[in-house]
Amino acid sequence: MGSRPSFFLICVFSLLLNLALCKTLKRDVKALNEIKASLGWRVVYSWVGDDPCGDGDLPPWSGVTCSMQGDYRVVTELEVYAVSIVGPFPTAVTNLLDLTRLDLHNNKLTGPIPPQIGRLRRLRILNLRWNKLQDAIPSEIGELKRLTHLYLSFNNFKGEIPKELSYLPELRYLYLHENRFIGRIPPELGSLPNLRHLDVGNNHLVGTIRELIRIEGSFPALRNLYLNNNYLAGGIPAQLANLTNLEILYLSYNKMSGTIPTGLAHVPKLTYLYLDHNQFTGRIPDAFYKHPFLKEMYIEGNAFRPGVNPIGTHKVLELSSDTDFLV
Repeated sequence: MGSRPSFFLICVFSLLLNLALCKTLKRDVKALNEIKASLGWRVVYSWVGDDPCGDGDLPPWSGVTCSMQGDYRVVTELEVYAVSIVGPFPTAVTNLLDLTRLDLHNNKLTGPIPPQIGRLRRLRILNLRWNKLQDAIPSEIGELKRLTHLYLSFNNFKGEIPKELSYLPELRYLYLHENRFIGRIPPELGSLPNLRHLDVGNNHLVGTIRELIRIEGSFPALRNLYLNNNYLAGGIPAQLANLTNLEILYLSYNKMSGTIPTGLAHVPKLTYLYLDHNQFTGRIPDAFYKHPFLKEMYIEGNAFRPGVNPIGTHKVLELSSDTDFLV
């Protein structure tokens, strides 16, 4: 056998030296050039050359990350954010079948997410926040089985939150706040075994917390739950205390009522509790003042009765100056 290195080793060496002897998959080259043509010169002035992974002396396009796959290079990450992209979501993105990260946040994208988004089966991070995207989230998003982070906040999405999001077993962070979602939060989301952060604040959602956690063993890994600024009604169910990993509970500015269950004060890691601007009544259970981790509890804008704060055992209780309840 000769000592001539294999074609694969030549490719790796050429990548290190920016010589681009390995060719980029034609499918990805075509898709990126279609995206380049649709975005306009202001956004892609630095995208020089025909090959997004670099060609000869030209470097890879800004925001484009490529990796080896066999004898070819494929695009695995596309990050084009905060560059004022105007226009519809570039559908050609869905032809980049090896993408693991897609970040187009803080632009001016309009229109819907195309249903072809379900083709990106390797995607782990999808960040589309701070755009002007509209319409309903396509159910095909439930086909992204490897997704761990989904950022769709600060857009104009409407319709109901699709229950197909519960088909994403690896999902850890779900940001849907500041949109126009209606209806109830799908209780199926409670079956996600790895979900740590759920934020659906600042929408037009209705229903009750009891409906949300009606499935036994709901939200086993949940740490942060943001339900604020919606139209949720009903009380805080005692079952909420079963979310033993909960650290932040944000219920402000809803239409919730009833008393605060003592069991909530026994959630072991609870650190921040926002109950303000609802219709809660009764007293704050004394157990909250003895909680080892609770740092802040906001209760203004309710109808709580004054209670006694046990001297020497209270934790910091942050209250606004116009609270209805003073300790």
